[in-house]
Amino acid sequence: QVQLVESGGGLVQAGGSLRLSCAASGRSFSSYAMGWFRQAPGQEREFVTPISWSGGGTYYADSVKGRYTISRDNAKNTVSIQISSLKPEDTADYYCHAYLTIGRYYVDYWGQGTQVTVSS
Repeated sequence: QVQLVESGGGLVQAGGSLRLSCAASGRSFSSYAMGWFRQAPGQEREFVTPISWSGGGTYYADSVKGRYTISRDNAKNTVSIQISSLKPEDTADYYCHAYLTIGRYYVDYWGQGTQVTVSS
């Protein structure tokens, strides 16, 4: 079982920066790949960026590439995204996601989300 708690959301002006963090508790955090999703008002939840269990593999949705940087600290059980050049379209609830796949076995966990609002 893994519990995820996001923090760092808030109201930011367009062009500004923000750092979102996700603190994980539970067993074997370093075994899990992590990621961030977001859900804008009236929209479906969308993928933003994942990071491998080691931190060596990352990927970004085209909409955030070059502006978002994901990182993790397995010693502190945290995963973060540094966001720069914020745009109004980045406004959304941001969710931390942990997942583990071993063969056919798959388990995942979600945080409760943190809200980001970007004003123009």
